[in-house]
Amino acid sequence: MNVLDYASLVIWILALILGVMAYLRHDGRFRQGLQIAWKQAFSTVPKIVLAVLVSGFFAQIVPTELVAEWLGKDAGLRGIVIGSLVGGLTPGGPVICFPIVYVFLKTGAAVPALISFVTAWSVFAVHRVLAYEIPLMGVRFVKIRIISCLILPPLAGLMAEIITNGFGIEI
Repeated sequence: MNVLDYASLVIWILALILGVMAYLRHDGRFRQGLQIAWKQAFSTVPKIVLAVLVSGFFAQIVPTELVAEWLGKDAGLRGIVIGSLVGGLTPGGPVICFPIVYVFLKTGAAVPALISFVTAWSVFAVHRVLAYEIPLMGVRFVKIRIISCLILPPLAGLMAEIITNGFGIEI
C-alpha cells in the first residue's frame, strides 16, 4: 500500500468516525453534514476532473527537453531561481498548481526546483495578493510581507538540494 492509499484510508476512517459522532447526537447535524459534503463535492469534483484533463494536455505540450534544461538536475541554482519566479506567478489554487508540478516532475524537473516552485506559489501567488491581500491589508503591509519572504522559495529549494544530495532522499 503506498502513501496515497494510507492517506485515503485515514480520511475515510476520519469521515466515518465524524459521521457516526454527528449521527449519534440526534440533533440534525448528520443531515446538515451530508448536505454540506454534497455541496462541496458538487462544486469540487468538476474542478478536479478539469485539472486532471489540463495536466494531461499540459504534459503533452510541455517540451521535456526545455523542462530538463531549465528545471532539471543540472540546472542547479538557476532551476531553483526559475522555479521560485514561475511558482509565484502561477495563478489558481492547488487544483491547478499541483497538476503542473506533477507534470514538471514527470518531464524531468528536479525536486529542489519544484520545492521552490510550490513554496513561491504558496507564499507569493500573485492572484491572491491582488484579490485579497492588497484590498484587505493594504499595499504597505503586502510590500513588507513580500520583501520579508523573498528568500523563502530559494531557501526551500536549497534545503531540498541538501536533503536530496546530502542525505540521498529521493522521491
